[in-house]
Amino acid sequence: MSTIPEDEPLEGPAGELHVPEQTPHEFAAPEPGGLSMPEPPLFQNVLEVDVRPPARIPHLGNLVLVLALFGIGLTVAWALILIALHFKLYGISTIQGTLTDIHYSLGSELISYLVTFAGCLFFFPMFWHKGFFAGIQWNGATALRLWWRLGLVALVCFSMAILNMLLVPGPSKTPIEEIFREPGAAWLLFAFGISFAPFFEEIFFRGFLLPSLCTACDWVAEKLNHAPRRPLGENGHPQWSISAMAIAAILTSVPFAWVHAAQTGYSLGPFVLLVGVSLVLCTVRLYTRSLASSVLVHICYNFLIFTVTLVFTGGFRHLEKL
Repeated sequence: MSTIPEDEPLEGPAGELHVPEQTPHEFAAPEPGGLSMPEPPLFQNVLEVDVRPPARIPHLGNLVLVLALFGIGLTVAWALILIALHFKLYGISTIQGTLTDIHYSLGSELISYLVTFAGCLFFFPMFWHKGFFAGIQWNGATALRLWWRLGLVALVCFSMAILNMLLVPGPSKTPIEEIFREPGAAWLLFAFGISFAPFFEEIFFRGFLLPSLCTACDWVAEKLNHAPRRPLGENGHPQWSISAMAIAAILTSVPFAWVHAAQTGYSLGPFVLLVGVSLVLCTVRLYTRSLASSVLVHICYNFLIFTVTLVFTGGFRHLEKL
């Protein structure tokens, strides 16, 4: 009796060809050692999850959002100014009149700050998956623990201001001095200068601009040098390089001084002073990893400036001594 080889197809009862069953591993290509390798899943690349490192915040994208929110705040402020002009609030009926009126100038600034701050409180916790103050490294406990040292830092900044005034005296009749002479303006500026102004200025300049520039500088250096990304700290915040912090502090201090330059008539002496004060505030923020610390120094510095002015002018009654 003849036999049919196992590898040849068999003819079925209806003339159909019957192929012997083979197990799945018989289709796999053999390994060099004679062992077969299982085929990878068909959608293996699709099923693999791309694990990305957590974002370093705040970054430049966050800074752009803050600027957009501030633009909305300015729009709201101008809309309210136009409404106030319609009703001639404080006797002002023209846009030119609002530029020299303390109620309109401080009021519009405060409204812009509050709208921006409200937007930050709403949007950033959703993006960061953490609280707003945690994201900007507020760390109020650190400021409370270092309060007397921070007070000494503010005293150093005040000494810088006195020395700057003696060596490089500013021009007379600056815009800020003219505003001081308005009835009640000095006290409003005093209250605003030790509360809302340092709080919101620090949030923007040392809370967003400074860390965003630090992160950007390190990112550029990593790409140019093909270096690994710097890991986050235990609290989830970036650990910046010394060079990045130095560059970012300078780039933060120049616009900080420029924002205040109009008040002093764009004179060189006060501009240099404000750059120096800003560098101190940046150092405090970066060294303590606490935005509340730089806010406290800013408040104390402004308080010393206004208090000396208050005493020197006899309670703001003799502003001609300015």
